[in-house]
Amino acid sequence: MLAQIVQITLLNLRNLPARLGSSSVVVVGIGGVVAVLVAILAMAAGFSATLNRGGAPDRAIVLRGGSSTAELSSTIDLQRSQYVSTLDGIRRSSGELYTVADIPKRATLLPANVVIRGVEQSAFGIRPELRIIEGRDFTPGRNELIAGRGAGAEFLGIDLGATIELRQSQWTVVGIFEADGSAYESELWTDLATAQSAFRRFSLISSMRVQLENPGAIESVRAEFEDNPAVDLSITSEEEFFGSQSEFLASLITGFGYGVALIMAVGAMFAALNTMYAAVSARTVEIATLRALGFGAMPVVVSVLVESVALALVGGLLGGAIAWFGFNGYTVSTLNQNSFSQVAFDFAVGPDILVTGIVWALALGFAGGLFPALQAARLPITQALLRAG
Repeated sequence: MLAQIVQITLLNLRNLPARLGSSSVVVVGIGGVVAVLVAILAMAAGFSATLNRGGAPDRAIVLRGGSSTAELSSTIDLQRSQYVSTLDGIRRSSGELYTVADIPKRATLLPANVVIRGVEQSAFGIRPELRIIEGRDFTPGRNELIAGRGAGAEFLGIDLGATIELRQSQWTVVGIFEADGSAYESELWTDLATAQSAFRRFSLISSMRVQLENPGAIESVRAEFEDNPAVDLSITSEEEFFGSQSEFLASLITGFGYGVALIMAVGAMFAALNTMYAAVSARTVEIATLRALGFGAMPVVVSVLVESVALALVGGLLGGAIAWFGFNGYTVSTLNQNSFSQVAFDFAVGPDILVTGIVWALALGFAGGLFPALQAARLPITQALLRAG
């Protein structure tokens, strides 16, 4: 049986060039499904990776109690920030002001929320991954900004040396920074005291970034807050904080991707069915002759399935290649619902996503070839041979 399967399958595959037009319908249809699925999954993966890169196990964020994961709605006064900085288990801290401003996107010229983060100098020590790649750091006391690499790529006027207007005041971009591809690269940073004055927040901050003595120290700080409810503060590890921010939108994008791919897959499967039915019909006499010569029904079924799956595999590889070369590393921005701001991120077409696309392609090829294969095995031998005569 194995020898028969090999012989008939090789015969079918050698005849594929003669059916190039109909076969290309399957390849293109399944390739389109895979390309769309991989691209959308790469979008979700890129968004999650961008947020998750901002976290470190020995860092945490302190917010006002009840603010959950939203820095924008949190407010901490000077007394509370000084109290936090003296707690055991905290190596160093940075009080930070978090606000947003409307800046047009380069691609659409439509305004979008961009994070303006006022920080203390200790913020750079807490985040050693952040480094200036062009220009210089801002000078405290001046209306100067450093911009993340992603913000510079996505938003109009965020260029080294440019002057932009934020909340009716002029600011100069004096540096461009990167932070290992994290969400910080979508932000504009400036001196905390300058930001408090310009945005009329004075002695108030939005959050505190703290570097812990060790990851386990977060529990002692959390217990301190719980034992002293009057301070009304909460502490969350950065990894948990960014993970919760990415979860909702990544799930939404992923669900949308599978939904679109499923709709397209129905069309591609019907194209595969039509193509394989036509191929079986054109080879009616050939298949019947093989059966009359002693070839079994199972080898015929397997040969048709292999042909269908082979075409699907080519389509899957084509779709994966299109997604890889067309989208991998492509920078876009989207609204982070938790922070009410735009996050610039790169599509991430990883091996696991490509494997998912290929699996979808093979499944479609198998489904599209199964019924034509069964029809081929059930062809009436005598009737087909009489037609040949």
